[in-house]
Amino acid sequence: MVGDRWTLVILRDMLNGKRRFSDFLNSPEQITTNVLSDRLGQMERNGLVLKATYQMRPKRYEYAPTEMARSMLPVLQQMSLWANRYVKDTWTLPDSFMQRRVAFGRQISEN
Repeated sequence: MVGDRWTLVILRDMLNGKRRFSDFLNSPEQITTNVLSDRLGQMERNGLVLKATYQMRPKRYEYAPTEMARSMLPVLQQMSLWANRYVKDTWTLPDSFMQRRVAFGRQISEN
């Protein structure tokens, strides 16, 4: 369900506030449109994201993480720290993302 690179990148970005298709395309990893469409569809079918229409003409969607996706926050934070330490030129997530916590499946702020 989350075993490929792109699903984790999309989850990371979603938990960092991205919601729209164009937002995900602007990630430093440069996902292609066809791969992004495929992964968002898989994530919706697997219960990781909820898809909602925000514009009718042309039809456009927003994606929001489910509780299951939000519970991945600590895993993604640790993977990001690992990558920043061992993988050259890895994007460093903002402190606001790294300081978030999950309580009973809900993402909360430390402040």
